[in-house]
Amino acid sequence: MLPPPPAPAVIVRYDFNDPGATQDDSGRGHTLRVIAGHGGRIRPVVHGAGVALAFPPRCDRISCPHVALQSPATADLNPGARNLAFGADVLLAPGQTSKGQNVVQKGYSKTSSQYKLQIDGAAGQPSCVLVDERRPGIRMVRSSVTAADGRWHVVRCERSGASFAIYVDGVLRGRTRIPADLSVANPWPLSIGGKGAYLDNDQFNGVLDNVWVRIG
Repeated sequence: MLPPPPAPAVIVRYDFNDPGATQDDSGRGHTLRVIAGHGGRIRPVVHGAGVALAFPPRCDRISCPHVALQSPATADLNPGARNLAFGADVLLAPGQTSKGQNVVQKGYSKTSSQYKLQIDGAAGQPSCVLVDERRPGIRMVRSSVTAADGRWHVVRCERSGASFAIYVDGVLRGRTRIPADLSVANPWPLSIGGKGAYLDNDQFNGVLDNVWVRIG
């Protein structure tokens, strides 16, 4: 009899309740660092019995505050072709939407493979993205409902074999098919709230809590 497959492992989890709001609560040591520019900063806000992090509000100037949280770049953040799930609790007001805001991502769609959760467009619909390391092209599934209504929402992206789905508050809100051998592996860190401190940052303009990634 074959042994059962290994259980999925939570690779990172951030509840932002530690004093520096950077500790990896999975115990795997992926401590975050703050990457900021143009006066960008994060600030703690109360969320339930704990703390969440508010990112800079929407800015339409040429030079705007930018900030992201980044983990070290380590191989255990790469799922390859294994099953993958990742998500966050998000709070975004209708007036704070933009073309695209990154919640959590690893890698870049144009230069490497990628997995990403973002909030898209004026309607504020969450979407999940996968990009294969060998074949270019973005695989996306978008939620049929908004997450930009001034209330907290739990958003989850989930890849299981050839299925790629998005859930909002535990309800399936979109599903698509992907190649079963699609693989994500790249040398980049996990970034939360934006790409980094670039002008083209896809800055998140709301509040985040309970960011996590699970592989297997």
